[in-house]
Amino acid sequence: MSDRSHERPMTETELLSSFEDAINYDHIFVSYQAQINHTTGRMVGAEALMRWKHPLYGMQYPTDFIPVLEKNDLIYKADLHVFEMVCKFQKKCMDERVSMIPISVNMSRYDIYNHEYVDAIEEIRRKYDVPVKFLRIEVTESSAIGGMELVSSVLKKLHSYGYLVEMDDFGSGYSSLNILKDLDVDIIKLDMTFMSGDIGGRGGTILSSIVQMAKWLDTPVIAEGVETVEIADYLKSIGCNYIQGYLYCKPQEPDEFIEMISKVKHEPITAALELIKAMDAGKFWNPESMETLIFSNFVGAASIFVYDREDGSVEIIRVNKKYLKEVGAGRSENEIFDSDPWLNHDDKSHKIYESTILRAIESNDEETCENWRTICTKMCGEEKICVRSSIRVIGKGGEKFLIYAMVQNITKEKKQLDAMEEREHLLKQGFEHANVYAWEVDLSTWDMRPCFRCMRDLNVPPVVHNYPEPLIENGLFPPDYADMYRDWMKQLQNGVGELEAVIPLTVGRVPFHVRYTTEFDETGKPLKAYGSATLVVDSDKSDKTEE
Repeated sequence: MSDRSHERPMTETELLSSFEDAINYDHIFVSYQAQINHTTGRMVGAEALMRWKHPLYGMQYPTDFIPVLEKNDLIYKADLHVFEMVCKFQKKCMDERVSMIPISVNMSRYDIYNHEYVDAIEEIRRKYDVPVKFLRIEVTESSAIGGMELVSSVLKKLHSYGYLVEMDDFGSGYSSLNILKDLDVDIIKLDMTFMSGDIGGRGGTILSSIVQMAKWLDTPVIAEGVETVEIADYLKSIGCNYIQGYLYCKPQEPDEFIEMISKVKHEPITAALELIKAMDAGKFWNPESMETLIFSNFVGAASIFVYDREDGSVEIIRVNKKYLKEVGAGRSENEIFDSDPWLNHDDKSHKIYESTILRAIESNDEETCENWRTICTKMCGEEKICVRSSIRVIGKGGEKFLIYAMVQNITKEKKQLDAMEEREHLLKQGFEHANVYAWEVDLSTWDMRPCFRCMRDLNVPPVVHNYPEPLIENGLFPPDYADMYRDWMKQLQNGVGELEAVIPLTVGRVPFHVRYTTEFDETGKPLKAYGSATLVVDSDKSDKTEE
């Protein structure tokens, strides 16, 4: 056992003189830190971390020895040593039938600029026969600064061999957006120095924006350095479920980590939202693309939002100008984006709309609904509108769904229908009180459409063809009045404006005052005849009128 009383940081000279032994005797070794889906608690991968434990001076901090190795062009050999140790670990898992997970290995900028790193690691991987899907390569954001073209070519070569590439420490450099735009990385790892202050705030806003951008690039996001449930829950709330840090797992030595792998369930990393294959996200967000042109100008009022089936939340992420005109009620895009859409719905409206979303998810087809919403704006106050929505799922990731909604403001139409229903209700009540039956006859087709009382009391069908013959045949018009009534129809068709008489109807010969008025077109041609029959209460008076 070594004497640990001399443990201390090593000098540069000591580090350099000890390096070869560190490689040959595994004093430089690997610890593994798991990456966990905070939503499911399952492991999605791990990162291999370089560690150095000197027999005499003990553990050395990476911040102390890695700069020395970089300065003296030794980091390449150390990185290859780490990669080989990871391949040995994966080979052991295969041989012992331990469930394997992807492990990420760091590639420094010195590996990129000074050496044929990609060919070297591929040779090691093949030596141990480890499937490439269980090895991922991490490049730091700073690696790309000043050498974008070279880094891009290295990434292309890694992809040609089948490696997934992670962008490590994203957000720590000064060119994050350019790097995100120009480098074809498969996974983004967030630098959690954004969260060094209070949760949320300016750092939280930036973090949320990065996660949103990554969604549209179809790129999963892992947050590093997560140590508290509070931060993990915040990350989950903005759409970042994958975390790495002491909250779930400190860096572990191989045997300890194999035990963890055996106990924790695994799942693959997926993008936050995966668009349907027919839709190209890059083109969709390009203001000059045909997709954007169609969305903005030709599809009518439309919005795109994210629906989370776990908590039922909705986040609107895009609307077109026609949407603002149709259902915006004077609101700006920012007002719509910043508000919770569910606040516009009462319980009944919420239930109608959410059930339609769920139907669209299950059917994978367009589903339609109508519901009332209350829109509140500073300028216009409170306004109630009725909206018809046609909803379709265009993307998904886990329990989050990207929804495309075509909308139409049908408030005016609804109010007119409501008014008509109210008038019809009043008319029905009036007919009931006055014992009136009413109908209309199309004078070109001889189709007759009766009122509800005719259908209810006299068993008249909703449409009577070849009027009045079916009602003469069933006895509604007595046989001795049949020819007179047929003559009335000819007179009405020939342009007589009004006709009326008391006629006994039904087999009981109940007297009714029957009256017709004719509707004409602009040329004077008769179109329809409107008939009514009012019960005659005083039968004696009725007989005299008839004579």
